[in-house]
Amino acid sequence: MDLTSNEPFWLIKNGLVNNYPSLKENIQTEILIVGGGITGSLMAHQCMEDGFKTTLIDRREIANGSSSATTSMLQYEIDTPLYKLTELIGKEGAEANFWAGHEAIDELESIVKQIQSDCGFKKKESLYYAAYKKDVPNLLKEFEARKTAGFNVQWLSEEEILKKYKLHNAFGGILTDQGGSIDAFRFAHDLLKFNMERGLNVFDKTNLENTAYKNEKVIVTTNFGNTIEAEKIIYCNGYESTEMIKEKFVNLLSSFVIIGEPNEEDQKLLNETLFWDTAEPYIYLRTTDDNRLLIGGEDEDFKDPVKRDQLIGHKSQKLKKKLEKIFPDYQFRTDFSWAGTFGETKDGLPYIGEHPDFKNSYFVLGFGGNGITFSITGKKVISDFLHHKIHPLAKYFEFRR
Repeated sequence: MDLTSNEPFWLIKNGLVNNYPSLKENIQTEILIVGGGITGSLMAHQCMEDGFKTTLIDRREIANGSSSATTSMLQYEIDTPLYKLTELIGKEGAEANFWAGHEAIDELESIVKQIQSDCGFKKKESLYYAAYKKDVPNLLKEFEARKTAGFNVQWLSEEEILKKYKLHNAFGGILTDQGGSIDAFRFAHDLLKFNMERGLNVFDKTNLENTAYKNEKVIVTTNFGNTIEAEKIIYCNGYESTEMIKEKFVNLLSSFVIIGEPNEEDQKLLNETLFWDTAEPYIYLRTTDDNRLLIGGEDEDFKDPVKRDQLIGHKSQKLKKKLEKIFPDYQFRTDFSWAGTFGETKDGLPYIGEHPDFKNSYFVLGFGGNGITFSITGKKVISDFLHHKIHPLAKYFEFRR
């Protein structure tokens, strides 16, 4: 599946970070991780921390799937608002999932420091604002739900938002102090390099052609005819999991992104904050560590890569017009534009754990706008499974829930 198109900024910015071989022999391992993006890299890190002999493979170049296209906005908020998630799974579960995202941002910061990654991780505030006046009552409801749950949130009026950020057409919003940004492409490579130095095996351009799920192990055959024998296999292959799993469990969408040239003017009003709105589909904005502004959104149902790519020019213009509407004084000139595939689930939560059709296998599928923070939670859930324990959140991530 072609997950990205045109030139994701992170690929150009970072260039060729590391080289990884393809598999050229038959091997045995305790854990086989399929997928070399941010999720697979974090899962590999956890497995190495836990002391497992671990191998990671990817069908393409490392981190060249969705991890190269992500805008890497780190938020504890889930695409489904807290008050709505409460209606779906109960107050205890909804709040626990939001708090897991909150903790994930702090854990990401700790891992960045542990591996001394040059990925530009930065803590930021997050503003969730009303794109239309009619959205204000529900946004206030969300504000009260978060406040009741103990989150450090503040309500900003339309006037306060305009004064603080020079952001127009925002009719009130929730400001939270827990958020962040990162270069996920760079972080994935840095994670793998760190763990390869302590024994992790990584092979790219190595695809699974056949998988035999045995009672005590899994044996896979690659596109080169080599075999990998593993005690457990962990699929961190994101939206490509839809090629494996028969039932429809996620709705695939295409999201479009533009990023501007480095701005020579002062951007300090924007640099410390993530922005996203209540529109459907919503738009999202942040600055980068080299003084660019990024805006994404204009989501469309994913049909095929060709139709998605044909929309990039049109969607880029629409995103730029939206930017001009909310930041009319900002001098923006598009430098890069691209599209990536992501998925949304019925409740905004990921799928993490076992699937009844796959023996000795686990999935970590962090769908939605929170894929990176879901991956942090996911590696903990799978770590517990590998140690014959059940994570408190595992029941909320089950397939066929």
